[in-house]
Amino acid sequence: MDGSGNKTSGVLKSLMPTLLSLAIVVPVGFYTKFYSGPGSGWVHDSLGGVFYEIFWCLSIFLFFPQINVRKIAIGVFVATCVVEFSQLWHPGFLEFLRQYFLGRTILGTSFSSSDFLWYAMGSLLGWSWLKGLKRLQSRFGNVN
Repeated sequence: MDGSGNKTSGVLKSLMPTLLSLAIVVPVGFYTKFYSGPGSGWVHDSLGGVFYEIFWCLSIFLFFPQINVRKIAIGVFVATCVVEFSQLWHPGFLEFLRQYFLGRTILGTSFSSSDFLWYAMGSLLGWSWLKGLKRLQSRFGNVN
Protein backbone atom coordinates (compact mmCIF):
# COMPACT_ATOMS: atom_id res chain seq x y z
CA MET A 1 0.00 0.00 0.00
CA ASP A 2 1.29 3.48 -0.81
CA GLY A 3 0.21 5.08 2.46
CA SER A 4 -2.48 7.26 0.86
CA GLY A 5 -5.11 5.43 2.94
CA ASN A 6 -3.57 6.87 6.09
CA LYS A 7 -3.60 10.38 4.65
CA THR A 8 -7.27 10.00 3.62
CA SER A 9 -8.09 8.74 7.11
CA GLY A 10 -6.29 11.74 8.59
CA VAL A 11 -8.19 14.19 6.37
CA LEU A 12 -11.51 12.61 7.37
CA LYS A 13 -10.55 12.76 11.05
CA SER A 14 -9.72 16.45 10.73
CA LEU A 15 -13.02 17.18 8.91
CA MET A 16 -15.25 15.19 11.25
CA PRO A 17 -15.54 17.82 13.99
CA THR A 18 -16.58 20.45 11.43
CA LEU A 19 -19.06 18.11 9.76
CA LEU A 20 -20.50 17.16 13.16
CA SER A 21 -20.75 20.84 14.05
CA LEU A 22 -22.68 21.52 10.83
CA ALA A 23 -24.90 18.52 11.53
CA ILE A 24 -25.89 20.22 14.79
CA VAL A 25 -26.08 23.86 13.66
CA VAL A 26 -28.11 23.33 10.47
CA PRO A 27 -31.14 21.62 12.07
CA VAL A 28 -31.09 23.98 15.05
CA GLY A 29 -30.91 26.97 12.70
CA PHE A 30 -33.80 25.71 10.60
CA TYR A 31 -35.76 24.95 13.77
CA THR A 32 -35.61 28.64 14.69
CA LYS A 33 -37.67 29.33 11.56
CA PHE A 34 -40.43 26.94 12.68
CA TYR A 35 -40.41 27.47 16.44
CA SER A 36 -43.85 28.51 17.72
CA GLY A 37 -43.43 28.73 21.50
CA PRO A 38 -42.84 31.70 23.81
CA GLY A 39 -40.70 34.40 22.23
CA SER A 40 -41.14 32.92 18.76
CA GLY A 41 -40.75 36.31 17.08
CA TRP A 42 -37.36 36.82 18.73
CA VAL A 43 -36.32 33.23 17.97
CA HIS A 44 -37.29 33.58 14.26
CA ASP A 45 -35.89 37.04 13.72
CA SER A 46 -32.93 37.32 16.08
CA LEU A 47 -31.66 34.01 17.41
CA GLY A 48 -31.83 32.55 13.91
CA GLY A 49 -29.28 35.18 12.83
CA VAL A 50 -26.80 33.84 15.36
CA PHE A 51 -27.02 30.34 13.90
CA TYR A 52 -26.90 31.79 10.37
CA GLU A 53 -23.51 33.33 11.12
CA ILE A 54 -22.18 30.19 12.77
CA PHE A 55 -23.33 28.12 9.79
CA TRP A 56 -21.44 30.30 7.32
CA CYS A 57 -18.31 30.35 9.51
CA LEU A 58 -18.34 26.54 9.69
CA SER A 59 -19.08 26.15 5.98
CA ILE A 60 -16.20 28.36 4.90
CA PHE A 61 -13.88 26.67 7.39
CA LEU A 62 -14.86 23.25 6.05
CA PHE A 63 -13.66 24.13 2.54
CA PHE A 64 -10.90 26.61 3.42
CA PRO A 65 -9.43 25.52 6.77
CA GLN A 66 -6.16 27.29 6.00
CA ILE A 67 -7.82 30.73 6.24
CA ASN A 68 -7.32 32.48 9.55
CA VAL A 69 -10.45 31.92 11.66
CA ARG A 70 -10.66 35.60 12.60
CA LYS A 71 -10.73 36.52 8.91
CA ILE A 72 -13.49 33.97 8.33
CA ALA A 73 -15.63 35.40 11.12
CA ILE A 74 -15.07 39.00 10.01
CA GLY A 75 -15.73 38.11 6.38
CA VAL A 76 -18.96 36.33 7.29
CA PHE A 77 -20.08 39.31 9.37
CA VAL A 78 -19.37 41.77 6.57
CA ALA A 79 -21.07 39.57 3.96
CA THR A 80 -24.21 39.12 6.05
CA CYS A 81 -24.35 42.85 6.71
CA VAL A 82 -24.28 43.36 2.93
CA VAL A 83 -27.10 40.80 2.60
CA GLU A 84 -29.05 42.65 5.31
CA PHE A 85 -28.69 45.94 3.44
CA SER A 86 -29.76 44.20 0.24
CA GLN A 87 -33.15 43.72 1.89
CA LEU A 88 -33.74 47.41 1.22
CA TRP A 89 -33.47 46.60 -2.50
CA HIS A 90 -36.31 44.81 -4.27
CA PRO A 91 -35.35 44.02 -7.88
CA GLY A 92 -37.26 41.26 -9.63
CA PHE A 93 -34.56 38.61 -9.39
CA LEU A 94 -34.22 39.02 -5.61
CA GLU A 95 -37.98 39.05 -5.11
CA PHE A 96 -38.20 35.88 -7.21
CA LEU A 97 -35.63 34.15 -4.94
CA ARG A 98 -37.28 35.45 -1.77
CA GLN A 99 -40.61 33.84 -2.66
CA TYR A 100 -39.07 30.45 -1.75
CA PHE A 101 -38.23 29.25 1.77
CA LEU A 102 -34.53 28.84 1.08
CA GLY A 103 -34.36 32.25 -0.62
CA ARG A 104 -36.09 33.92 2.35
CA THR A 105 -33.81 32.04 4.75
CA ILE A 106 -30.58 33.01 3.02
CA LEU A 107 -31.45 36.49 1.70
CA GLY A 108 -34.06 37.61 4.22
CA THR A 109 -37.09 39.68 3.38
CA SER A 110 -37.04 42.88 5.42
CA PHE A 111 -34.28 45.12 6.73
CA SER A 112 -33.83 45.37 10.48
CA SER A 113 -30.91 47.27 11.98
CA SER A 114 -31.19 45.20 15.17
CA ASP A 115 -30.05 42.15 13.18
CA PHE A 116 -26.51 43.51 13.14
CA LEU A 117 -26.19 42.83 16.88
CA TRP A 118 -27.19 39.18 16.38
CA TYR A 119 -24.87 38.85 13.39
CA ALA A 120 -22.01 40.18 15.51
CA MET A 121 -22.87 37.76 18.29
CA GLY A 122 -23.07 34.86 15.83
CA SER A 123 -19.75 35.80 14.25
CA LEU A 124 -18.09 35.98 17.67
CA LEU A 125 -19.51 32.58 18.60
CA GLY A 126 -18.49 31.25 15.17
CA TRP A 127 -14.95 32.56 15.67
CA SER A 128 -14.77 30.90 19.08
CA TRP A 129 -16.17 27.65 17.64
CA LEU A 130 -13.60 27.70 14.83
CA LYS A 131 -10.78 28.27 17.31
CA GLY A 132 -11.93 25.12 19.10
CA LEU A 133 -12.03 23.21 15.82
CA LYS A 134 -8.51 24.41 15.00
CA ARG A 135 -7.33 23.02 18.36
CA LEU A 136 -8.97 19.69 17.52
CA GLN A 137 -7.33 19.66 14.10
CA SER A 138 -3.92 20.18 15.66
CA ARG A 139 -4.54 17.08 17.82
CA PHE A 140 -5.01 15.06 14.62
CA GLY A 141 -1.86 16.49 13.09
CA ASN A 142 -3.30 19.18 10.79
CA VAL A 143 -3.38 17.37 7.46
CA ASN A 144 -4.78 20.21 5.34
